[in-house]
Amino acid sequence: MATVVNMPRLSDTMEEGVVAKWLKSVGDKIEEGDILAEIETDKATMEFESFHEGVLLHIGIQEGETSPVDKLLAIIGEEGEDISDLLKGDADKKEDDKSEESSDKKENSDDTSKDESKEDSSSEGVEIPKGVTVISMPRLSDTMTDGTVATWLKKVGDKVEEGDILAEIETDKATMEFECFYEGTILYIGVQEGETAPVDSLLTIIGPEGTNVDAIVKNGGATSSSSEAKDSSSDKKQEKKETKAEDKKESKEESTSSTANTTTNNSGGRIFASPLAKKIASDKGINLADVTGSGENGRIIKKDVENYTPSATVKVETPAPATSAATPTFSVSGEEKSEEVKNSQMRKAIAKSLGNSKFSAPDFSLNIEVDMDNAMASRATINAIPDTKVSFNDMVVKACAMALQKHPQVNTSWTDNNTIYHSHIHVGVAVAVDDGLLVPVVKHTNHLSLTQIGATVRDLAGKARHKKISPAEMQGSTFTVSNLGMFGIDNFTSIINQPNSAILSVGAIVQKPVVKNGQIVVGNTMNLTLTCDHRTVDGAVGAQFLQTLKTFIENPVTMIA
Repeated sequence: MATVVNMPRLSDTMEEGVVAKWLKSVGDKIEEGDILAEIETDKATMEFESFHEGVLLHIGIQEGETSPVDKLLAIIGEEGEDISDLLKGDADKKEDDKSEESSDKKENSDDTSKDESKEDSSSEGVEIPKGVTVISMPRLSDTMTDGTVATWLKKVGDKVEEGDILAEIETDKATMEFECFYEGTILYIGVQEGETAPVDSLLTIIGPEGTNVDAIVKNGGATSSSSEAKDSSSDKKQEKKETKAEDKKESKEESTSSTANTTTNNSGGRIFASPLAKKIASDKGINLADVTGSGENGRIIKKDVENYTPSATVKVETPAPATSAATPTFSVSGEEKSEEVKNSQMRKAIAKSLGNSKFSAPDFSLNIEVDMDNAMASRATINAIPDTKVSFNDMVVKACAMALQKHPQVNTSWTDNNTIYHSHIHVGVAVAVDDGLLVPVVKHTNHLSLTQIGATVRDLAGKARHKKISPAEMQGSTFTVSNLGMFGIDNFTSIINQPNSAILSVGAIVQKPVVKNGQIVVGNTMNLTLTCDHRTVDGAVGAQFLQTLKTFIENPVTMIA
């Protein structure tokens, strides 16, 4: 069935877009993840990705043309499919829009004098003073419904320029830097550090220094479409708010100066630390200047603070005065202490996703041991080639992709009414990050070579650890690989990453005695565990998949042939 693709809203202030360039033509086959066009917004020219598969049947906006958001951009469907009804419906919609616009203009013209006398009583919104911009909580991932401000890098009264980082915002997937696209002074902050707010709620207001934005704040950030300034009589309220903000700021500065948690080192340089590391350090009274960071560029992360041991100090105790009677004394050798750390958006998302998977899918696990001697020899040969690097995990990912081709029942997703068989193979690779777990996706894995898979996994894993990965790079997996072998784990069982039907757990390569040709020799083995959703994958199917996977891994030349 044909799908209508509308002009997307690619920024929070975008009302219309210009198609700078079409990268596909009518009749071209489209796959999920293909770039359809380059669209110019009010902020930048951005690539627009397809989330559908099929044939491009119609282009509604030609190169260079401008169109409002949510208007017909293109239609994707099956080759030769009749889309006349969709085109007719779009034409009727345009006529309706024109008639409504004409009617609105007439009503606006008749009511102008009335509106001027009732400007302050508008309930739909207030007009934005000249040069002022209202910034809402952005939607930084496709599943994000609310966000938590981890850290504000700017405060009220600071001047900001385009490109400055305003804040670090926790989504359900990662903590991401939020960049400013405007110039001016921060007039108001609507969501404080540690607070959570829904998407599109008032985050901050930027404009000329001294501009009164009380009316906008009182209205929750809702504004009318006019950009003309309105005179306001709330100077006293603004003065009161500024006095309160100053008192709060002074109180915060006093608190900061009295605590051991600093943001500069002994030489006056800035200390780079994750928001969670800062919070833990503050709670424990640890001076961040004394902590050595193990993250990128010396950044202090959670484990650095948790593992920090302060240097021992010598205490000179004054002897207690002698008493007439000897009384026994007791000293407490330790103390009980607990602390509460607020759950991050990522941890909440992990809990929800894995909880739904574990309690909704009837799963079972299958184990198999793989001889890794040939794989180790093949890897050494491949890595001897200059500028080439392949890991054992890359070999496992490639073997999984090839085994999924032979066992399509495993490359499926369950719905209440249907089982979806995916013709494409997108393998997700679980990556541990500071605050949890992310699963970057290697698209069309079966069409990639070992070296291409290795380069892609390293690139995506690096982005994930440095919080630079985009939501599109974590979507669409049809199978998942989780590897804890590098931590010395021999065997473990993973929870299925739905909507996948299976996940493979990869253990460490272990050297041990094995029997070959009737002789006991030293061999290298690795344990694999396949966890399956019994609704789509039966035991025999899972066992056959593991047998095929074992053949590919034990004979790497078969993956290259």
